[in-house]
Amino acid sequence: MIPLYVGFREGTVSEFRGALDTIEEKVRELANIGVDLIHPEGAPPFMVHGFAKERELLAEWQARYGVPIMTSGTTQVDAMRALGIRRMLGVTYMTGELNDLFTRYFSDAGFEVLAMVGMDVPFAQVGLISPHAIYAHTRSAFLNHPDADGIYMLGAGWRVLDIAEMLEQDLGVPVVQAVPARVWAVQRHFHVRQPVRGFGRLLAELPDRAAG
Repeated sequence: MIPLYVGFREGTVSEFRGALDTIEEKVRELANIGVDLIHPEGAPPFMVHGFAKERELLAEWQARYGVPIMTSGTTQVDAMRALGIRRMLGVTYMTGELNDLFTRYFSDAGFEVLAMVGMDVPFAQVGLISPHAIYAHTRSAFLNHPDADGIYMLGAGWRVLDIAEMLEQDLGVPVVQAVPARVWAVQRHFHVRQPVRGFGRLLAELPDRAAG
């Protein structure tokens, strides 16, 4: 496993939109090393360009570099479909235009997005938000949208792994978050089935990828 970093600092629409050339440089570097799979991690840099544009970029890069590529968006869309989610509630640590763009991305992917509820916190301090505060934020959002059949927690920057299963138990719907979705997708790519309990249904059950 070879990690490379882009170095986002602002968490703004313009910063994310301007990152594709840098991301492709990292993709090229990894392809030249000879890896078997490339995963540009981080949903916003692709989601701000839209669902269709992301698919177009992936097709171009895979043809150009000859290596399978999956983004955070592709793994999360696949994970929600595998769990049978159709009416999703999103929670994020961003606000304003970014959440509108995330809503459009998932709507274009075929989901009914009931809301994308953000926490107003400086981007550099996301990792300092307590899991208890995130739990309370997510629970409050769900109680305002009880018709949701699944919860989407955008981003790997906040500490949510320890509360995903608790949220599923308390709210009665599956939770999809970046890290479990990534692990699930990578296992499927390499034909591995190693369930992991304690982090929600996705890793505990390892459901098959749904068509669509």
